[in-house]
This record gives sequence, C-alpha cells and structure tokens, in this order.
Amino acid sequence: MSIVTKTGDKGTTSLYFGGRIRKDDPRVEFYGTIDEACSFLGMSKNLIKDKKVKKLIEEIQRDLFVIGAEAATKYRFVKKLKKRISGSYVKRLEGIIKDLEGKNMFKECCFYIPGEDLLSSTLDVTRTVVRRAERKAVTLRNKKILRNQYILIYLNRLSDLLYLLSRAYEKKHRKLNLR
Repeated sequence: MSIVTKTGDKGTTSLYFGGRIRKDDPRVEFYGTIDEACSFLGMSKNLIKDKKVKKLIEEIQRDLFVIGAEAATKYRFVKKLKKRISGSYVKRLEGIIKDLEGKNMFKECCFYIPGEDLLSSTLDVTRTVVRRAERKAVTLRNKKILRNQYILIYLNRLSDLLYLLSRAYEKKHRKLNLR
C-alpha cells in the first residue's frame, strides 16, 4: 500500500474510526501540534546520554501518540481506543517533577533565556510547542470536541517537566538520576 492516497488533495483528512474534516480544523491543528512536540522530543532524545531520561522521553512520546489518537477520534468512538490519557499518566509526571524539584537544582523559579546549549534549547522549544498544544486543547474543550479532562492537565504538567529538564541540562549536562 502506498503512502500516497490522494484523499487529502482537496484539503480534508480522515479521522480515526471514520469521518473526514478540513485540514485547517482546530482538531487537526491540535494533533498536528502534538505531532510537532513529539518530533522535537525525538530530537532532544537523541542529544540525551542518560538512558533513564531517554526512556522517559520515549514514554512521553508514546503518551503524545495516545493524545493524538484521541484528538483524531470523534467523541462517539473514543471507547474504541485501547488507551486514553488518565490520572495515572498525570501522576507519573507529577512524581518525576517532584523528584527533580527535590534535588534543589534551582535557587528560585524564574524566567530563563533559552540557548545555553543545544539540548536545553531543544527541550525549551518542545516546551513552547506543548504550551501551544495546551492552548489549542482549551479551544477544543470549550467547543466540546475534546472531553478528556486529563489531556489538558497532562499537557500542563508536561510543559512543567520540560522546563525542569531544560534547566537541569543547562547545568553542564548533569546526571539526573530519575527513578
């Protein structure tokens, strides 16, 4: 089967489990932004040497696939999905955030100018893309298109985690010792 289907040549795309929507639909904008974040995470993952952090990044990429699949599914079909973001996904991120904060890497929380090195910069770019996805999720929630409350919470925690990881890697690529 070829990747070239020509079904999108007129500006529409298929939804998971059926239906078509315009490619400029807010739903497509959202899951496209999720895909962009996943790709930037892939770039970051290739710059990271710590195997535990690489594994974490890959888990997050898989989570983003779960979010993208739900966003690309009409609400009446979401029960057909094998996985959906839930409170356990959020708690996992919160645990990692708590661990990083417990290492007292930061004297104070404030704004940082990105760009100290390539790794921290790619994590910061990813963070800003996740923040954009979060804003798009709010739009979809308000339009009652995206009804899973945990997606918005997950994205919020993910941007916090990416902020912490970026700051940690700015400090001369210190080893993070994630659990």
